[in-house]
This record gives sequence, structure tokens and C-alpha cells, in this order.
Amino acid sequence: MKKYLKLAVCALILCLTTTVGYAQENSNNKQTDRKAQRDAERTRQKAQEDATNALLYEEAVKALKANQFVLEADQVVFKMGETAYVNSNTNFVLVNLERGTVQVAFNTAFAGPNGIGGVTVDGNVSGVKIKTTKKGNITYSFNVQGIGISAQVFLTMTNGSNQATVSINPNFNSRTLTLRGEVVPLEQSTIYKGRSW
Repeated sequence: MKKYLKLAVCALILCLTTTVGYAQENSNNKQTDRKAQRDAERTRQKAQEDATNALLYEEAVKALKANQFVLEADQVVFKMGETAYVNSNTNFVLVNLERGTVQVAFNTAFAGPNGIGGVTVDGNVSGVKIKTTKKGNITYSFNVQGIGISAQVFLTMTNGSNQATVSINPNFNSRTLTLRGEVVPLEQSTIYKGRSW
């Protein structure tokens, strides 16, 4: 009888061990499946994001080559490196064939010369130069000559995205201003233009 009892206990322990092992294996498989699903979703999202960025890049390149684009800036970087986040509808560099506009507007109580907290300069565009590096990065430079200001403008856009940086060097002082944002075709822009001078 003791023999049968020992045999029954051993069989019970063996069954429990097998069941626990199977449950752990099943749990591990579920975790592996969930991880694989998360990885597949991340890969799909990354591919979709890359495709969208490539399309935006191509549209921006066409707009730059046609001299009809707007850099809608969401960041302003000052000479000493200070950065301010700004509204992209009111901070921009615009080129429309032979005319250009540079506008900055800060969210302050002071209305500024343009009526929206900053400065808007309209003028004639000249000296346009566009280059594409071997890596596909674009540089676009031009001069803008307005009534109250003239400046040199240098735009750099990296390959695979419409994100760009533009440096504005006024000819009357050394206060270089840098804007960061997206290059969009002129017809897709949502900018608001203040009074120019």
C-alpha cells in the first residue's frame, strides 16, 4: 500500500511539474508573441513615417526649385544661442518668384512695427543659389532688399525631411537670427502676414 501511495504521489508531482512547466512555456510564448507584435507595429509606423517624410521632402525640393515656398518656423534661435518656440503662422520666410518676405512675431504685449509683435520685411529677391550635396541635403541662399532692411538669407534642408534651418543676416547690423521649421509649397502655407516696412 505504501508503495502505491508513493507511486501516486510521484505521479501527482510529475503531473503538477508538467502542468506548471506548460503554463510557464505558454506564458513565455504569449510574451514573445506580444513583443513580436509590438516590434512589427513599430516597424510599420517607422516605414509609414519615412514614406511621409520622403514625400514632404520631394514637395519641398520642387517648391525650392520653383522659387515658391515658405519656411514656417516654430523655433527662433538668437545670436547667443537662446531658443524661443514661436507660432509658425506668424514666423516665416517666404519666396514667391522675385519677391520675398521675412517675418518674425513674438508673443508679447508690444505690437511691434508689423502689428503682431515683431517685424515684417517685404522686398525683392536676388542672387538665388540652390545646391544639392551628394547626400541629398539642399542649400538655398538669396538676398532680400526691402525699403527698411536688406539681408542675406541662407536655408539648409536635410535629405529625407522638409525640416530646415534658415539664417538671416541683416546688412545693417550683426544680429544674425536663425529660424527652424518646415519648408512647404507656397500654395499649402497657412501663414498670416503683418504690416511690412
